[in-house]
Amino acid sequence: MGELTSTSERRWLTADELQAWVKFIAVVELLPGVLDTQLQRDADLTHFEYFTLAMLSEAPLRTLRMTALASATNATLPRLSHVVSRLEKRGYVARTPCAEDRRATNAVLTEEGWQKVVATAPGHVATVLQNAIAPLGQDDVASLDRIMTLMLGRLDPEGRFLAELSGGA
Repeated sequence: MGELTSTSERRWLTADELQAWVKFIAVVELLPGVLDTQLQRDADLTHFEYFTLAMLSEAPLRTLRMTALASATNATLPRLSHVVSRLEKRGYVARTPCAEDRRATNAVLTEEGWQKVVATAPGHVATVLQNAIAPLGQDDVASLDRIMTLMLGRLDPEGRFLAELSGGA
């Protein structure tokens, strides 16, 4: 029995921590629905589909290896492949062999995909501003960035997601 942690030694959330945690979880649960609703209504895209197109739109030559796109979107390759297939059928993305590594596949944003991003971005940005940024002051935005960086440091210790956001490999 000496190796088992007793109930009195167990660490629980303080009242302040619990209050912050419950609010954080509420945002994590509610925000995706708000983003998806707007994108479905205005652009017939899911948030993940739009995010995939947006990551390609910001890449050099609007092209990323599928593995890099998976990192940039924080997706598994099977999930990303399924979504890219749907986007291909709509003419927004094309898959091509990677010139540097014939074993790899690139995802390329087509001209039609670029036009979709250009048309969709203003409504999406307005939704993000209204629901996530407008309630915050400048100091709050800086704090949010700092806090999310700390959390991502634990959740993504290899830094893959942040590397893709900052243009790294």
